[in-house]
Amino acid sequence: MRIKTYMTNQEWLEEEAEPAEEFEGEAADGRDRPDPARQEIDRVLSDIVRSKNLIVLTGLGTSLCVKDDGGNVKAPTMGVLWQAVQQAYAEAREGYPTWNEVLQIARHPEGNTDIEELLSRAKIAESFEAGEEQEKISRFIADAERIIRGKVDFLDSNEQLPLHESFLRRLARRSVRRERLRLFTTNYDRCFEHAGQRAGFVVMDGFTLSQPSTFDPMHFSYDIVRRGSESDAPDYIENLFQLYKIHGSIDWEFDEDASKINRVPSADRPLLIYPRNTKYELAFAQPYLEMISSFQSAIRKRDTGLLVVGFGFNDNHIAEPILAAIETNLALKVVVVSPNVQEHSGANGHLSKISELINQGDARLSMIGATFEDIVPIVPDLTAMTDLERHVERVRAVRGG
Repeated sequence: MRIKTYMTNQEWLEEEAEPAEEFEGEAADGRDRPDPARQEIDRVLSDIVRSKNLIVLTGLGTSLCVKDDGGNVKAPTMGVLWQAVQQAYAEAREGYPTWNEVLQIARHPEGNTDIEELLSRAKIAESFEAGEEQEKISRFIADAERIIRGKVDFLDSNEQLPLHESFLRRLARRSVRRERLRLFTTNYDRCFEHAGQRAGFVVMDGFTLSQPSTFDPMHFSYDIVRRGSESDAPDYIENLFQLYKIHGSIDWEFDEDASKINRVPSADRPLLIYPRNTKYELAFAQPYLEMISSFQSAIRKRDTGLLVVGFGFNDNHIAEPILAAIETNLALKVVVVSPNVQEHSGANGHLSKISELINQGDARLSMIGATFEDIVPIVPDLTAMTDLERHVERVRAVRGG
């Protein structure tokens, strides 16, 4: 792991794999010599989780730890999605265009394997082509989106997600004097819902508790208290967090007859913002507008900590509000965690600005080069395990799950 903050003199400080030989792992007084990089990482994480308002933004990087029995990553990357769509067109199919025809109609540059750009170009071509060409590209778009839906629905009902569970236990159990954790994610999958259920958390995701479960943004303002408490003050349950899925979810489906969004376990046409350059425009339609508006509002509050994990800052409709909040909200602290954040801070314009602010001495900002697997075990666990959590662990051990 490595870290860059205003304390590291504009340089990346890397965690030592082994203690330096001349010290033999000990300081002059005989005690273990602390690793400067690890000390700074611990300081930054401890500071961010103690924020009154804790906001977490996650991306694909938090799903790459989910693997099958062979050790293969289940969550698809953009490269995997490209390969899956291309493979579907490896052989000619009646009624479908060939792969070369798709690339030609979309005017896609030769050698470019960016699925987001291909779908963007295809969508543009669909709007101005006519006749047979339009029919072919429309069929390709529908086919590609169907393939993507299948790929992102990778979670088994009995999947064990120890890292996600640990992450929630460390961050979502907060003092009643602090705001509930707000977790925003660009992922379509149900990893955090699944982990929350297994760990005994209540997930407030904007859907009603009735059946069928219907999206109602008012539910984000609700909380849960225990009845029968002798205290005059509300007795809030401990394990609850708010989940906002900025790009939709594989179990959301729009009911055209009722004009409502329902939660459907096996949705045929889930509400997703597919990877293409129109994500910015689509984000201003419901339910995505509610999600992004809540995110913009949350990061502008006082005493707020924003922990960004596994998000590449490639979505302008999310990255731009973060930079705007950094510029205007002096009470906002931001920690960006990504395995390639050092390399990307030179190529990505948004990360480059954050890096430059750190160089200028902005003490609110930090960047940590680490994976989700690296960071979860060292996130401070500030609250003791609740009785409910201990009970859930005992029951799970008895059941062998």
